[in-house]
Amino acid sequence: MSHILAIDQGTTSSRAIIFDANTAIIAVAQQEFPQHFPASGWVEHEPEDLWDTTLAVCREAMAKAGVTASDLAGIGITNQRETTLVWDRKTGKAIHRAIVWQDRRTAERCAALKAEGHEPLVAQKTGLLLDPYFSGTKIAWILDHVPGARARAEKGELAFGTVDSFLLWRLTGGAVHATDATNASRTLLYDIHQGAWDDALLEVIGVPRAMLPEVRDSSAEFGLTLPDLFGGAIAVRGIAGDQQAATVGQACFEPGMLKSTYGTGCFALLNTGDQALASRNRLLTTIAYQLKGRRTYALEGSIFIAGAAVQWLRDGLHLVQNAAETGPMAAESDPAQQVYLVPAFVGLGAPYWDADARGAMFGLTRNTGPREFARAALEAVCFQTHDLLAAMRADWPGAKGAQTVLRVDGGMVASDWTMQRLADILGAPVDRPEVKETTALGAAYLAGLQAGIYPEPAIFATKWRLEKRFSPMLDAAPRADLLKGWADAVSRTLTTR
Repeated sequence: MSHILAIDQGTTSSRAIIFDANTAIIAVAQQEFPQHFPASGWVEHEPEDLWDTTLAVCREAMAKAGVTASDLAGIGITNQRETTLVWDRKTGKAIHRAIVWQDRRTAERCAALKAEGHEPLVAQKTGLLLDPYFSGTKIAWILDHVPGARARAEKGELAFGTVDSFLLWRLTGGAVHATDATNASRTLLYDIHQGAWDDALLEVIGVPRAMLPEVRDSSAEFGLTLPDLFGGAIAVRGIAGDQQAATVGQACFEPGMLKSTYGTGCFALLNTGDQALASRNRLLTTIAYQLKGRRTYALEGSIFIAGAAVQWLRDGLHLVQNAAETGPMAAESDPAQQVYLVPAFVGLGAPYWDADARGAMFGLTRNTGPREFARAALEAVCFQTHDLLAAMRADWPGAKGAQTVLRVDGGMVASDWTMQRLADILGAPVDRPEVKETTALGAAYLAGLQAGIYPEPAIFATKWRLEKRFSPMLDAAPRADLLKGWADAVSRTLTTR
């Protein structure tokens, strides 16, 4: 039992990776699944797609690696956060499609809760803002729009879970309804200071306590899988939301360490240790991980659209056939044109939090073409990251005067052009690790730590290896001009000035 199976259930695909006792990758399997957009700003997934693809990639990865259930010391799960499912406890079937973290259908409800004066209480207890991004108002929407659901939930007939909890329920045949502290901290319902579901928040948001999962450490015993799924029972021993798992995988265990993940969206987390700092710049305070009952906190900045902007170029505009084309196209773009894309396709996240903003492009000329579009999409990610880091520096006294080194991961970091542009716009070094599958690695580490095959965090951190550092090469004056143009573009897009 010297291997770990990591499940990485993401927004557009499910992946499974087998790691060995030295955290080396042995096998990978991945399947995409459909996205559903039933109305403007709405994003949904079929729950059975999440389950079926997860089960399929686990079996495929195990077959590729040549391992059986008896070879696996545990399973670690990492998941797209905030995506919300409600299912029947008897049948295990969801009563509605999963409402994805990007979904904005509860914007009016969040605005009403703000108008009623609830946001200070929510922020104080959860570290979050009242935004449709989070799970709480999604749960309430399902209960209010599926006939009879609210009454059934109050009777204890229905269960709520983020994707990790739903997968755990299915893996254990309904024996375990649980989540970890990182996922719980993204619901609007969990007091991150007390480490408990909060009755006042449940009443404000409108969610019955009977629906909620048990909250455990990120590295813990979460139950055994049904033996017939993988040819034998396997212990589930680690769970963390994808951004927190990437923080663990990047070995950002010390206060002041910073990572940013570039997938469908972009999420930057700054480890603040045992301090749950209240942001003055509209960042989120969240649980980075919880080990042995001890919570470690982080400041987080959330960008809703990162790699999704490249998908838009590919699937919406048909300007590219694959994402890898965008870096070379950006490198060949006309330097005389400065085109800005503000990718507010589903509103803007931190530090703006404008749910009603929509995407816009600025600086278009008759000569603007696909290359300039590609550059604008990639630069938008860099500019948004700059905004997050500026807010973090303002929020955390420990960051002032210290040079920020940003550890990056996710699909977009394979582009050298994008990472160099990121370093230029940040005016700070960007470090790309040898192991780019840091989200899955974090989940695997949490499970392996619980199983006793991986070392304590301080020793695990020494195994982190740099693949390439991107140092800033852009002078201060042109950098300032670029940022001024970006700030102007964002100001023209915002609906909440």
